[in-house]
Amino acid sequence: MAGARGGMAAGSVGRGRTRWGLFAAVMALPMLIVAGLTAVVIRFMTSDYPLGGEPEQVPCAEALEFGGAKLPDGAYGGQCTVQTWLDTSYHAEFRMPRADVRKWLTDTYPRGPQPGTEFCDHGAGLCLNLNSSEAPPPPGADAVTVNVTYVDATTALVRFSAFTV
Repeated sequence: MAGARGGMAAGSVGRGRTRWGLFAAVMALPMLIVAGLTAVVIRFMTSDYPLGGEPEQVPCAEALEFGGAKLPDGAYGGQCTVQTWLDTSYHAEFRMPRADVRKWLTDTYPRGPQPGTEFCDHGAGLCLNLNSSEAPPPPGADAVTVNVTYVDATTALVRFSAFTV
């Protein structure tokens, strides 16, 4: 009698019946979207790095090598990190003998500018910036900055950064 009923096949839903699975999926979709957006908002509100790229500890040799340098003799107390997401940024901070700072900088970057006091970070007594055609950074990095703060008569605190832009 399939012909008398309009040709409905076995197992098909007749007129006036609801497809509950499809209905439930359509009704759940807005709730899933709201839940996902809520999770994204919470991540942005509670994380310093919501898109990733949190700083990670690395050996200081790796951080300095990215900027074409090596850890100087007599250096100690090194803390070094890398941050990667869209760009790569290495930071190194260490102490070294104050008397060796200028020689280390000029030996490390013989074609760079002479270390000076122009464009230094606040509190730095000496700096070096490699970020232009006149003072090009080493291959791999787009810029290198070194800021030196004299702690006392014998100690210098070096803050080194090498990064891409």
